[in-house]
Amino acid sequence: MRKRFFLLAGVACISTCVSGSLFGQKPAWQPAPGHLSIPLWPQGAPGAQANPPPEIDTTTAKDRLVAGNPVIRLGNVSAPTLTLYAPKGKNTGVGIVVFPGGSYKILAIDLEGTEVCDWLNSAGINCILIKYRVPDTGPYPKSSAALQDAQRAVGIVRSHAAEWHIDSNRVGVLGFSAGAHLAAALSTHFDQRLYDPIDAADQLEQPALFPNAVKFGILPQIAALETMIYPTSLQLLGNNTLAQSGTLEIAPMEAPLSLFVWSVNRIVPVRITDFSVTEEAFDPTLNPIRAKVSLGMRVLSVDDLGFDNVGGNLYMAYQQQKERLSSLAPIGTFSALGIGGI
Repeated sequence: MRKRFFLLAGVACISTCVSGSLFGQKPAWQPAPGHLSIPLWPQGAPGAQANPPPEIDTTTAKDRLVAGNPVIRLGNVSAPTLTLYAPKGKNTGVGIVVFPGGSYKILAIDLEGTEVCDWLNSAGINCILIKYRVPDTGPYPKSSAALQDAQRAVGIVRSHAAEWHIDSNRVGVLGFSAGAHLAAALSTHFDQRLYDPIDAADQLEQPALFPNAVKFGILPQIAALETMIYPTSLQLLGNNTLAQSGTLEIAPMEAPLSLFVWSVNRIVPVRITDFSVTEEAFDPTLNPIRAKVSLGMRVLSVDDLGFDNVGGNLYMAYQQQKERLSSLAPIGTFSALGIGGI
């Protein structure tokens, strides 16, 4: 009988590998409390620098005032975000994605951002303010970074449309200066992503390339996870046939072998002990497009699998690797702990 295997990839992420508080930096601009703000790239933007300069407000006392007020000129944006400004009263269901200007060098985040959102909200229009990467991130094709952020942003808005009370067919874009150029580039480069799709927000925007995502959402991925813990229909039918024929002893159905991959040095067989899926967002036909998966697992050893099982062999390789690594650790002494006379 053909054996089935599943790989569970574990990814460790510390504070320096995700956007939002990227590299421990505090953003120079943050939206007022009460507004939903999320990173465009959960695991960092494509081609992100390892150690970017800190985000800053580049405005100085010498810069001209607008209507008697200073303008926030946001520079060194490396962790792009999306902020939702929802109308407090009537909601028309329209969503406008706003791109501030600044010559692809800075972002006039208040004059051409938050103030525009206030105006749109007054008309019952949802405003989605994009803090995209600068400097030197456009125009496309000189650089694709800003356009990548714009494409990603619109996909996120459309995938969250129902949750945010926005009509996914009434999402528009508005930009100023370089932001207007970005809006135009986005409107003429809608059919092909400039980055590898990372989730349903990207796939749903490219139905020709991802027909299954449009038809089923992430149901295939959820189904694949569920097969890790449930027997197959063929196994159930086979055992039922044996039972109906009067077989007195029926071997228990063997679950597929699941492997937990934490790194190249830690690959272990596991048994799924807890499993739950929380579906968080849906397309118009109620297919899930975003979900959280919770897994509990226990490492299996040769006591569970035996030495002849491929999982038992993997466990032994893992055990031998631990023994080799333990030999590299410094040996502790009682004197190092301040204990003497033993």
